[in-house]
Amino acid sequence: MAINAKPQPSDVGRVAVLCGGASAEREISLASGAACLAALHAKGVDAHRFDPAEDSLDSLLAFDRAFIALHGPGGEDGTVQGALETLRIPYTGSGVLGSALAMDKLRSKWVWQAMGLPTPAFRVLRDDDDLAPALAALGLPLFVKPLSEGSSLGTTRVDQADALASAYHQARAYGQAVLVEQCIDGPEYTVALLNDAALPAIRIEVDDAFYDFEAKYRSEATRMVIPSGLSQSAETRLNTLCQRAFAALGASGWGRVDVMADAQGEFWLLEVNTIPGMTDHSLVPAAALAAGISNQELVWQILLTSWRHGDQR
Repeated sequence: MAINAKPQPSDVGRVAVLCGGASAEREISLASGAACLAALHAKGVDAHRFDPAEDSLDSLLAFDRAFIALHGPGGEDGTVQGALETLRIPYTGSGVLGSALAMDKLRSKWVWQAMGLPTPAFRVLRDDDDLAPALAALGLPLFVKPLSEGSSLGTTRVDQADALASAYHQARAYGQAVLVEQCIDGPEYTVALLNDAALPAIRIEVDDAFYDFEAKYRSEATRMVIPSGLSQSAETRLNTLCQRAFAALGASGWGRVDVMADAQGEFWLLEVNTIPGMTDHSLVPAAALAAGISNQELVWQILLTSWRHGDQR
């Protein structure tokens, strides 16, 4: 899974760990950034925290490369990637196109549909008049989600028709357009990708209605089941689907693909995260550990994905 070039910590220069930012996921981003910064320091990298909400982008010119640990709009949607491209600073993870497409749940689905990849049926809600037609077309239960937000912020599972309007207005707090998606009842899986290779799949078990913000970052009851319990052939099929979905959006370097399985064992793509959480509750570090990759080595390998953007500085 390592990149062909094998630089040493002294070769990567001065590294800015971008975290915080101004999105609704600021708290989680700061925690991810702190974990990544600690791992880089342990590796011997000259790394420093950089918060775009507090620090001027011009000061990034004092760094040789950027480790992006920003989550949500402004950090995961191609915005900061475009700024780094303009500054000619190599950075980790997906480029501008892959970041922008993966952050937009609607356009992700359009791409997957065009490629014949399975994703739950959906509608886009733009005003209250769209609620009844969406309900008639999709039935219950449903998931209602902001189009461009992560960490399940603003996401609600709707089991009764009279709850749809409230869920819609809750999601609208994160953007004008809202995605309503057919619910696939079954186990949820996630596959982390590192340098195009799939790490062991994780089955996610929660006590609540779904894997929401609380379950992702705060609950001690959330269970990450590794091995996933899938047969070898099913996990291979899942991994292949996730790799195809990731590549279809132009994503690269590292990330995570979230999937539901139905009663027949068929997999359905939910979304791609190009900068997943890296906290002690996060899935990618757990998958890496199951593959025999320490957190320090995982963060180092993510840093090395910056070689895919720009010259080796």
